[in-house]
Amino acid sequence: MNTMTDNPVTQRIRQTIDSSDVVLFMKGTPVFPQCGFSSTLVQVLSLMGVKFKGFDVLEDPEVRDGIKSFSEWPTIPQLYVKGEFVGGCDIVREMYESGELTEFMTSHGIEQQPQQG
Repeated sequence: MNTMTDNPVTQRIRQTIDSSDVVLFMKGTPVFPQCGFSSTLVQVLSLMGVKFKGFDVLEDPEVRDGIKSFSEWPTIPQLYVKGEFVGGCDIVREMYESGELTEFMTSHGIEQQPQQG
């Protein structure tokens, strides 16, 4: 049995991920990101016109530590789509630049309304 599933922090993380199709664990909020990497992912999602839920890990130190174990990924921000870990800043940015992120969102049924430049 996996002790991770019995952990209250893990349960809170799972509930957060399950509460919205697109969740960004980040430093700060979508309106006021507290680090450049979080800001970059907010910009990417905004440019794509993807609605997402931001979770400020600075407000919750247990989740800030727990999300790294949960995803087995050492850094924040972390993007989840339909419960699936997509990646951190570099991976998501590269996926966006290559067009792969648009395809990924489409294949997962995520509505996009790209901003017209």
